[in-house]
Amino acid sequence: MATFLYRLGRFAFRRRHLVALIWVALLALAGIGAAGAPAAGNSSFSIPGTEAQKAFDLLEERFPGSSADGATARVVFKAPAGEKMTDADHEATVRKTVDELSDGSEVARVTDPYQGGGVSQDGTIAYASVSYKVSGMELEDSSRDALEGAAEDARDAGLTVEIGGDALQAVPHTGSAEIIGIGVAAVVLVVTFGSLLAAGLPLLTAVIGVGIGVASITALAGALDLGSTTSILASMIGLAVGIDYALFVVSRYRAELAEGRGREEAAGRAVGTAGSAVVFAGLTVVIALVGLSVVNIPMLTKMGIAAAGTVALAVLIALTLIPALLGYAGRRVRPAGEKGRLLGGGRAAKKPQRPNMGTRWASFVVRRPLAVLLLGVVGLGAAAVPAASLELGLPDDGSQPTSTTQRRAYDLLSEGFGPGFNGPLVVVVDAEGSDDPQAVFQRAADDIKGLDNVVNVAPAAPNKAGDTATITVVPDSKPSSVTTEDLVHDIRDTGADVKADTGADVLVTGSTAMNIDVSQKLNDALVPYLVLVVGLAFLLLIVVFRSILVPLKAALGFLLSVLAALGAVVAVYQWGWLSGLMGVEETGPIMSMMPIFMVGVVFGLAMDYEVFLVTRMREAHVHGEKPAQAVVTGFKYSARVVTAAAVIMMAVFSGFIGSSEQMVKMIGFGLAVAVLFDAFVVRMAIVPAVLALLGDKAWWLPKWLDRILPDVDVEGEALRAEGGRQDEDREPARA
Repeated sequence: MATFLYRLGRFAFRRRHLVALIWVALLALAGIGAAGAPAAGNSSFSIPGTEAQKAFDLLEERFPGSSADGATARVVFKAPAGEKMTDADHEATVRKTVDELSDGSEVARVTDPYQGGGVSQDGTIAYASVSYKVSGMELEDSSRDALEGAAEDARDAGLTVEIGGDALQAVPHTGSAEIIGIGVAAVVLVVTFGSLLAAGLPLLTAVIGVGIGVASITALAGALDLGSTTSILASMIGLAVGIDYALFVVSRYRAELAEGRGREEAAGRAVGTAGSAVVFAGLTVVIALVGLSVVNIPMLTKMGIAAAGTVALAVLIALTLIPALLGYAGRRVRPAGEKGRLLGGGRAAKKPQRPNMGTRWASFVVRRPLAVLLLGVVGLGAAAVPAASLELGLPDDGSQPTSTTQRRAYDLLSEGFGPGFNGPLVVVVDAEGSDDPQAVFQRAADDIKGLDNVVNVAPAAPNKAGDTATITVVPDSKPSSVTTEDLVHDIRDTGADVKADTGADVLVTGSTAMNIDVSQKLNDALVPYLVLVVGLAFLLLIVVFRSILVPLKAALGFLLSVLAALGAVVAVYQWGWLSGLMGVEETGPIMSMMPIFMVGVVFGLAMDYEVFLVTRMREAHVHGEKPAQAVVTGFKYSARVVTAAAVIMMAVFSGFIGSSEQMVKMIGFGLAVAVLFDAFVVRMAIVPAVLALLGDKAWWLPKWLDRILPDVDVEGEALRAEGGRQDEDREPARA
């Protein structure tokens, strides 16, 4: 592989006009496709194989035209102190608001609080429910404006009015987070390379790669049912790895120049060595992201595949566009050790430089490997302790900041009707084929009334055919609580008894039950996902490093860093530690998608650092250095670049902590902390300590396995045979 990539790098350097033209054309085509495509809506959300989804599908079939998947809004009214919503003036205002809300073309129906039992017992709070024909993401702005306008008119009449539900759900935007990440990345790259031009290349190519990827997702959104959120993960991961991959190739190019090689030869060797590491690092990320399909949640599968496509683009750009741009840059990209005029005068230092920080740190670890290993493992173990208390759930309006109208509506409904009113359960009774469906409906309702933690059970509402009915159950606890989850399981157990006696199916659905089922599905998929992703990557790393213990150490180190990061997430977002600093207004269960999401994303990125750092060590070992010295050599050439890559990655993820969305905050914090632990504790401390302790055994591979494994030559050993070509590599007079 190294030889093929070496030739590819030389070709891209030499035929840079052609390569640049191809990438510009791809960007233009993707942009034209995106510009002509309709705006992405909300991807159809389904959870195959769950009871909540089965009940939802049954509602669609037996209650046609009910818009079961449509957006909903609850307009909550509160009377001024000392007054009641049943006062004539306030009742007139509410009825006028209901009439205004009913006029929208996308409105399916609006319930009147005074006819549908929507007034609290003390009379101070009332609510009107609005159902729409389309989902929250598909609502026209005019419908949202009408909703907010009607609420504002009621406020002008003296009432407190807030709006809950998903009708005001906005398409998430990440522009500010990306700008923050790019800004920090620019500073880190300038410090790393000491050159504005060399620092600009990774940024330029990363933006091009993300631009092509996101534009392609936008262009294909309609055809492939890609939601507007699909591009978020793709842009976040694509930007981070795009900068990192280009950073490693440019860094290796400058190191080759410092050894006296010509520019085309240096570009070829940079792509042949660092590029080989980029290919395998990219493969681990792609495996981790595509592996999300094992969860069998279509939306998550599409997000993973879209992000994997953007990572593949980042790899191709690093292998082709980077050497082409280096050809255009010519002498303006200087050898390692030299700085540009703006940052150091453009000449190499005259006196011998002292060993760099990476060399000094690795030398220390090699001398004290056991102490460093124990300190790293104990430290990560301590950080992971809170993960034992992990409680999973999905966010609702109760986790929103108190500054939002959704959160204030949630609190008003809890005040007036109890905390469970914000997450009613919808029980669907399928009595098709029963001799007396009405008796079955009554039996199911009576059994549910006898359960603990039930505040209210509405009378069964049958469909026109009379063979299916819905029963609305209001719990005594908030939607995200463990008590509500227990109630869902109790109702399902009761439904099993009803089925055994009558043959009727009793299914629980609604947003609360759907969230519980999603959490359970994600929990059940975590172990198979870990086995698949870690197993495939383990096999891949055996091929790369030609070792058993090095990939095993890499996988165990990754598990340590993920557990520690989950512990940090629990401490902040569930226990409330440092909640003020992190802007956490409401503690509660951790988003159920978080563990599997962190495993997928962080594993891919962790293997990036492992490949880039350890391939340099193996390269030195293959070329004759003793194991301890190979560790030091690997750090000498890679530590600075890996550190820069990790800081860039953390900056990209940390930008999301400032979001007003609790879920986005949590993802940004979790990924940033995971990169911190993995890059600086596992890869920079535990990895060299373990390799120093193992010595030659680290690179042991059974002879029978060595014979059957393909020789991918990530270290570039075959390039030594190409060494004689340096003399033929002469730079043109004008680069």
